[in-house]
Amino acid sequence: MRHEVLVDLFKNRPSLAAEILVEVLGAALPTYTEARVASIDLTETRPAEYRADVVVLLLDAGEPVRVIIVEVQLWKDDNKAFTWPAYLTVSRDQHRCPAGLLVVAPDPLVADWCAQPIEIGVTGFVLRPPVLRRTSIPVVTDPAEAARRPELGVLSAMAHGETEQGATIASAVLPALQGLDDERARFYYDLLYHSLNEAARRALEAMMKGYEYQSDFAKKYVAQGRIEEAARALLTVLHARGIAVPEAARERILAQKDPERLERWLEKAATAGALAEVLDEPS
Repeated sequence: MRHEVLVDLFKNRPSLAAEILVEVLGAALPTYTEARVASIDLTETRPAEYRADVVVLLLDAGEPVRVIIVEVQLWKDDNKAFTWPAYLTVSRDQHRCPAGLLVVAPDPLVADWCAQPIEIGVTGFVLRPPVLRRTSIPVVTDPAEAARRPELGVLSAMAHGETEQGATIASAVLPALQGLDDERARFYYDLLYHSLNEAARRALEAMMKGYEYQSDFAKKYVAQGRIEEAARALLTVLHARGIAVPEAARERILAQKDPERLERWLEKAATAGALAEVLDEPS
């Protein structure tokens, strides 16, 4: 899940890979006017199959100028010494432009391993992977910066949310989520919340209460959160009282969006002897 979350941040903002390479790792890139996610299938005509985590194509006036392979690496994998060079040469051939690599490795030991030069076997042909370490990820505390690049703000929270700067990062990122579609906003809020230390979480919850009467996003999110909490509480009470809940009934409870009905069910669950008595079904 952690791997997929990091991959999604780079998919949702294709230019993020290029921005990190230039702004954080000091790489030089050609001028480009567009960044798009390309196919991750780097398979050649021969049977060998290679699939990168994210492939970002930078274009200038519609023409490819650089392809960037983004790899999220959470553990050591000796196969990468062979597949990373293959990713670069195959993608370079596919898109007919120079290819680059960005390895995202939050764990310090894994990052050190990823950064080791890879000798290809041809004199002068050595791959030195650029590695984005946890400590290299920018601390985003400027709301304007978070609004411009919400994915970088979320990445910042994931890297630094448990530090004393967690609450400041959260206060910068939270307003940026309001401009996103509901699904992405909820996903990013979950990532933000679970990346923070306890004090920062309380601060974020307080901020959400303040937003409740100001933004549609907060109203939807807080209301939905309460509904989900009530549904989970109902299932917990039924389990504790030894009342079996078939899968169909469980799905019905979790799908229920009426908070008043869930509250009635929860009250009945405290004394009911059967599930039918709780869900208003004839026994």
